[in-house]
Amino acid sequence: MPTLYDYLGIKFFFFGNEHKPIHIHAEYGGARVKVSFFLQEGNVYRTTYKAELGKFPPNKLKELKKIVSVYKTQLIQKWIDFFYFRKKILNPKK
Repeated sequence: MPTLYDYLGIKFFFFGNEHKPIHIHAEYGGARVKVSFFLQEGNVYRTTYKAELGKFPPNKLKELKKIVSVYKTQLIQKWIDFFYFRKKILNPKK
């Protein structure tokens, strides 16, 4: 389970056996959200947030959406690097 970022207590990761659409998971305090990216001609035209486990606190969900908005290109590239190019993801330093 590669960890992409750990920011403001929100852990961003994906599982080693993922599938399309390109997506990541975000976890905070036992709650988990699946963030899916829908692309068309190389551009993100929609991002969805689906609760998977528990309930994200509203203020943390707001922070999550801001972080995803700013870093979506990097998050998608890490997914592509891992699943298509088989590059190793280095866990972030604590």
